[in-house]
Amino acid sequence: MKLFISWKTTSLLLLTVLLFSVNARSETMKISITINDGTVINATLLDNDTARDFVALLPLTLTLTDYNNTEKISDLPKKISRKGAPSTMTPKVGDIAYYAPWGNLAIYYRDFGDSPGLIKLGAIDGDGIAALKVAGDLQVIIERQQ
Repeated sequence: MKLFISWKTTSLLLLTVLLFSVNARSETMKISITINDGTVINATLLDNDTARDFVALLPLTLTLTDYNNTEKISDLPKKISRKGAPSTMTPKVGDIAYYAPWGNLAIYYRDFGDSPGLIKLGAIDGDGIAALKVAGDLQVIIERQQ
C-alpha cells in the first residue's frame, strides 16, 4: 500500500509546524520596575539571549544613576550574554539596554546616537518613562511579572 501526500498537504503541515515553533519560542517577557516612592513602571523585554540572561538575574535591587542627562544606569551583578546581539544600537526614549563594555543596565529617557556595544533588552510600556526623568539617583526593584 502506497501513501501519497500532495505537495500542498506537505507544505501546509510544514508551515503549521514552523508557526507553532515560532509562537512557542516568542514568549513575551514582562518586568516591573518599582521606584522607591512606590511608582511601578512596566516594561516588555525582547526574546533574545541577552534579555533572557538579564531576566535570570531578577529580582534585582539597583541604584539608577543619571548619566549624560540621557539615561539612568546601574551596574549589574555580573556580565550577561551577548550571543547573537548586533554590534550597535541607536537608543530611543524608553529603551532598556545592556552596555556590554561596562556590564551595566541603561534606561533611556532621551534619544541618543548610534552606540557600539549597546544591546537592546526591551522598552518601557506606555508613558512610564516619565517617572525616571528626575534629577538624582533612584532606588529601584526590578522583577519579572508572573
